Amino acid sequence: MIGGRVLDASALAAFAIGRPVYVRALVWAAVEENIVLAVPSTALGRAWAMLAPEHRPALQVLLDLPNTVIDELGTAAALESGRLLAAAGQDDIVAGQVAASARRRGWPAVTGEPGSLRKLDTSVTIEELP
Repeated sequence: MIGGRVLDASALAAFAIGRPVYVRALVWAAVEENIVLAVPSTALGRAWAMLAPEHRPALQVLLDLPNTVIDELGTAAALESGRLLAAAGQDDIVAGQVAASARRRGWPAVTGEPGSLRKLDTSVTIEELP
């Protein structure tokens, strides 16, 4: 299996803003090493909404990288996310899709907000932003 990282909304926003610089370093190292960066579509939507318009072009750069893939929230992904949410008594579909994507791929989830992901699935590896 090809290794990679799943980026949540906080990681996407951090990349676009440039703080912490760790995320930009992670992304550019991933480009150099051909590491896949998975972006759940719900996290993308949340990050876009969180960002001021002047930071959105930087997010678009990340989306246009050859190693970035978008995990769409289709029927199977929605059901998988919903099962995690139901089991944990939660309702944040963004966190649900991020956790489900990381679990399915066996990759760490990169986040600045680890609490909700840990509540959903303790088996998901969390790479917490500094």
